[in-house]
Amino acid sequence: MQARLALAPRQGWLAAWVAGLALLSGLAHADEALDWLNRAAAAAKQQNYSGVYVYHHGEYVEVLRVLHRTQGTGELEKVEVMDGAPRHFLRINNDVYCHLPDGKNVRLERNAPRRFFPALLPAQPARLLDYYEAKLAGSERVAGRTCQVVTLEPRDGYRYTYNLWLDKQTGLPLKSRIINDNGSVVSMFVFSEIQIGKAPDAGLFRNDLAGKQIHKASLDQPAELAWSVTPPPGFEQVQDAVRMLPGKQAPVIHLVFSDGLSVLSMFVEPVDRQLQRLQGLSAEGAIGVYAREVDGYTVTTLGEVPNTALIETGNSVKRK
Repeated sequence: MQARLALAPRQGWLAAWVAGLALLSGLAHADEALDWLNRAAAAAKQQNYSGVYVYHHGEYVEVLRVLHRTQGTGELEKVEVMDGAPRHFLRINNDVYCHLPDGKNVRLERNAPRRFFPALLPAQPARLLDYYEAKLAGSERVAGRTCQVVTLEPRDGYRYTYNLWLDKQTGLPLKSRIINDNGSVVSMFVFSEIQIGKAPDAGLFRNDLAGKQIHKASLDQPAELAWSVTPPPGFEQVQDAVRMLPGKQAPVIHLVFSDGLSVLSMFVEPVDRQLQRLQGLSAEGAIGVYAREVDGYTVTTLGEVPNTALIETGNSVKRK
């Protein structure tokens, strides 16, 4: 009996010791995962690269060619859409020029908050860990290169799971996948071919505006501040603009909220009684949409986020 009693405390200490080792191991893996995210965020801005990637969004598939060059004046990036009518985007630091298929018109977005794949992560990925748990998930090959897989699992119901495939040599993201609560793929980017390290020729980034008409994507007026919005925890407003959109007779207020990874957009516009209006929850492909009427305005929230985030954000909108 005494031997049994003496053994019990030792077993308790052993269990605590094993639990402590497991905790330390988990912290070490979390630190390692964060190191990979830091590498990925830096690589997307600092590496020279060119390649072709495929964008899957629900049943929609698009093939794009990307060129990225860093130089003394900052970043240059060109994204060409390889399907359908020829069109391309040219980013010069934070300004994005969209050369439209007619060859005569260019849409300009100044201080664009969102960047093109593979620049998916914020400059400081550590802030994501308040809302996602980062885990290492083995190694896989993408476009002939060995990648470290990192999974970002949400800590609440306001965002989806992200899987990232990061090039082991440079950290550059070569594949990204968003998974919803049902385990289905919401959207995916994946390189089919990639060259890293060689700077694309500067002439490929020539911004030919001769004879073209430049249209600003947003009007030169501040977004109306008469609205109060409460986005999900961790989401901050990263953009506000007043835009003229196709098919709309009046300007539309466009607000963008992000936690650094997930993005939620909101549009506020006067109700047009002559047009059929969205009401309640719906979907545009893999993008969730929630619309409601507030004091004569239609408020629409949409994004690759759970319906809970769309509904709660939309329902929070009030006139100040």
